[in-house]
Formats: sequence, C-alpha cells, structure tokens
Amino acid sequence: MEWVEVRGRTVTVAVEGALAELGIESAEEAEVEVIQEPEKGFLGIGRADAIVRVKAKPKKRKRRRKAQSRDGGKGSRDRGRSQQQRRNGGQGGRASRQSSGGQRSQKQGSGKQGQGKQQRSEHKPKPDGRPRRPHRQEETMDRNGASSEENGRQEPEVTMEDRVEVVQAFLEGLVGAFGLEGEVKTYGEDEVVFATVDGPQTEALIGERGAIMQSVHEITRTVAQRKIREGTRLRLDVAGYAERRREALQIYAKRLAEQVLEDGGEAMLEPMNPSDRKVIHDAIGEIDGVSSYSEGEDPRRSVVISAD
Repeated sequence: MEWVEVRGRTVTVAVEGALAELGIESAEEAEVEVIQEPEKGFLGIGRADAIVRVKAKPKKRKRRRKAQSRDGGKGSRDRGRSQQQRRNGGQGGRASRQSSGGQRSQKQGSGKQGQGKQQRSEHKPKPDGRPRRPHRQEETMDRNGASSEENGRQEPEVTMEDRVEVVQAFLEGLVGAFGLEGEVKTYGEDEVVFATVDGPQTEALIGERGAIMQSVHEITRTVAQRKIREGTRLRLDVAGYAERRREALQIYAKRLAEQVLEDGGEAMLEPMNPSDRKVIHDAIGEIDGVSSYSEGEDPRRSVVISAD
C-alpha cells in the first residue's frame, strides 16, 4: 500500500481525510507520519496547514489463546494437604492405640468402639479428597472448553468469500428495492471487493458526477462492516461509469502533471470525493518529478499537484 500525503488545518483533520481516501475506518489500522505541524501565524498571515502521510497497516492474523486451568496449582496443594492429613492421622492413630493399650483388658468394648470411630475418621478424607479432585478438574475443563468455544464464536476468521457474499446480497436487494432491472457481479482480489451493477435501468444509481453511486458505495461498505464486524475495502461500478471516470481522471492528472513539470509551481484540481482523489493520487504516484496532496475539508476537498 502506497503512502497518501494529505494537508489539513489540523493533524486530526488531515489524518481523517487520509483515512477516508484509503477507505480505512480507524486510525489504529493505519501508519501515520506527521510531516508538518500546523502554524497559526499572525492575523492570518503565515498560517500553515498540517501535512501527514498515511498508509494502511498490513493485517495480522489473530491468534487464539488456549485457556489455562486455574485449579492446576490448587489441585497440587490439595493433594499435598490430603497426604499430610493421612500421615498425621496415621500417627495419631498409632499414638492413641499405644496410650490405650493398658486399658484394653478393662474396657474392650469401648476400645473397639473407639477404634471403629478412629478408622472411620482415618478413611474419611479419602472419599472427601480423591473423588472430588477429578470432579473439580472435569468441571474446570468443561468450563474452559466452553469459554474457548465462545471465544471462537466471538472472533471468527472473516474470509474474502464472506465479504463478497454480504456485498452481493445487499446490492441485489437494493436494485430490487428500486424496481430496477440489473445484474450484480462481485469478486474479491487483493483484499478488495469489486462489485459491478449493469443493466439498462441502472444508470439511475449514478447521479450527477456519480453522487448517487458514491452514496450507494458508502452504504454498502457500512452494511458490510456491521455484518462481518470488520472493515471492507470496496470498489463499486454502476453501468461502467466508475471505469470511464477513472480513465478520464487518469488522463486529466497526467496532463496537469506535464504542465507542472514544464511551468513549475502547483496546480489545484476541483473539489472531488475521496474515491476520485485516490485515482488522482495513484496516477501522480506513477510520474517522476511530481507529487500530490489533498487540501481543504470535505465536501470541498481538492488535490494539489506540485513539482518536487
């Protein structure tokens, strides 16, 4: 992804304009370089806009973390305690039997009864300790397993096919809602969804200078983002208008670049929407000796071509 250089009254305004041109929803998804800080000047004289360079960050695949059992250390401590209890219980039993050895002839019945109680007390920790530890571990594994599955459902991996299907379904529904006859075709390439709407009546979705088509583009991109919870880069063309305008803008940009190279200085184009400005920036980026940046605020934002 190439850098886009944008000018604005403040750094924030310049960054927002660059994000709009690149089709990025959040500044966290982009790399931003501040080339020039804004200067207020004195009584409006000497004021300078902020200039920033922005490009999209490469996407990183999310890694899922395996849930760790929080009862692992606790189980080992429980096992140590139960073993200590058994050792203490055994020593206590031997001591009680030795101390009561001289009284067995006098109180045999009571000795047997006390021994029975003592045996029950010695064996009591076993049903309390051994069966419960695996039971708690099983519950922990079930609980951790469920949480990992829930995490998997919350953060599914979105594929290009998912984006294409969402855009296809929405545009087909939109064309049908307008009562127009048209065919919608979509495909994905280089993390971009390309969509075309063709038909004898689809020119109604273009508008003056592509204003309606631009609105359809923004609505479609917003719907796709809400459904799959991730930003979607979209290129929409209705009845071949976008392709024709792209070719015309490329020719126009090259002519202005040649003029700037001959005369020097700068050339400011008319205000354009973000998609048209991107076409100009891409065309100028392929020509040596000139560069481009955006100036102003939407909807009166323009591209400026200057000699290097």
